[in-house]
Amino acid sequence: MKKKLIAIGCIAVFIALSPSCKKDFLEQSDPNAISIDANFKSPNDVLLAVNGIYQSLRSGNNIGETSGLWTDERSDDTGTNDNQSNAGEPFQFNNFSILPSNTYLKSHWVSLYGTITRANVVLSNIDKVTFPDANLKLQYSAEAKFLRALTYFHLVRLWGDVPLVTRQLSSTEVAANTFREKQETVYGQIVADLKDVVNNNPLPNLQTGAGIGRVSKAAANALLGQVYLTMAANLDQANRAANLGNAKTYLMNAYNMRTFGALSEIPYTDVFDVNKKSTCPELIFQIVNIQGDVNYSSVIAANNQAKGETINSQKQTSGAGGNVTHDLINEYETNDPRMAYSVKFANDPIVKDWFITKFRDNSDKATKLGYGGNDWNLIRFADVILMLAEVNMYLGDNTTAIQFLDQVRARAGVPTYAVAMTDPAYSGKFPTLKLAILHERRVELAFEHHRWFDLTRFFTTPELVTYFKGKTQADFGAAQLSNFSTKDRYYPIPFDENKLDPVKMYQNPGY
Repeated sequence: MKKKLIAIGCIAVFIALSPSCKKDFLEQSDPNAISIDANFKSPNDVLLAVNGIYQSLRSGNNIGETSGLWTDERSDDTGTNDNQSNAGEPFQFNNFSILPSNTYLKSHWVSLYGTITRANVVLSNIDKVTFPDANLKLQYSAEAKFLRALTYFHLVRLWGDVPLVTRQLSSTEVAANTFREKQETVYGQIVADLKDVVNNNPLPNLQTGAGIGRVSKAAANALLGQVYLTMAANLDQANRAANLGNAKTYLMNAYNMRTFGALSEIPYTDVFDVNKKSTCPELIFQIVNIQGDVNYSSVIAANNQAKGETINSQKQTSGAGGNVTHDLINEYETNDPRMAYSVKFANDPIVKDWFITKFRDNSDKATKLGYGGNDWNLIRFADVILMLAEVNMYLGDNTTAIQFLDQVRARAGVPTYAVAMTDPAYSGKFPTLKLAILHERRVELAFEHHRWFDLTRFFTTPELVTYFKGKTQADFGAAQLSNFSTKDRYYPIPFDENKLDPVKMYQNPGY
């Protein structure tokens, strides 16, 4: 019997999507209806293939709105806290007891490499097509490279060394390309792809109208800045200064593309308002959903709602909703309005706990089935601003760092950093500027799938262990903090992938 080959070579897909309207942009046709080569005949064929890359992001196994298992539930913000969940594979993630055989983990790996395969198919075939408009070809290539870079960025932060493939593979080439590449090389490819995108003139600074949900120059600069910031934290420290300098450059590029003045001009609630998702100037890159559509609606509002509550959705639920750790609840400052908007305590006897309310659509259009219209926001300006605070702090410019930090705090309506530091409750919890910035990211970006990546960027592995061990078990739910160790910095390589070649697909330490 033939061995199963790594997912990067097993997925030969071409998803046909029509660009005529937002719904068509999301819809897919039969991927097995026609061969890949036969599909690349016209610029429209390339567009359909690029749309297929975007479509793959929507899955909960990928980076869509329901993908919190891989990030938020791995962190100290959320988790599964009921008896049924505690007995199953999902609980392994926030209990820090994950096994290489975990089927959810394997599904995440396969889905991410599926996205990369789709991008590689486009980039390997685009030169076969004649484009009357050369800029259109540059645009499609830039979109594919951005999405490939974004996906590899997720992979390298979650697993460390990972297989790196940048072209369409035939079935006979898969085995030779099934090996883990060093992080530095993977990051090098991510940077190369994103530099091609930021230097790509046809892309608009920001997408509007029918273009919302597609890549822009602001998105590419923001992501490249974040990549350099992460490299400064996690790679060879000999290059730290250069990486920080590059991070500042690209983050400032993104920041200077905004169409507003101060962040305080945009109410925090507008960022998540279903009726303003196409007009809110804070949003940079998002996955588009269609309100009321059975196939392409958002489920996050209904899924997060706890029994007996109606704030998120008209859909009735019998569960606990999106669980929130008491550790996060305790971190909110007194009278921070972001807490009142983001979480609520459910009094139903079977819940009696906090649940997520940040994503809401209880409109009639969403129906009682919970077909919400929330877009999933992947990049927004508050994130960019807080990364600018972080990079300036690392560069030794605390004055500028605090100015960026205070932009976010001013919008939230909480005291400036200088005033907050005179409050013993605040300065006791966040005695350094670094911890204050990490705190601000936590409460500003809660449940947006940033927290785990923030923790692994702000702390070295030993520091991360100390951080988790310093938490109170009672505030962390059923998950056992005592399980956290140095092995939990990365996920294990899925069992099936490691088994293919234990030498070239070596397992991460501790598993």
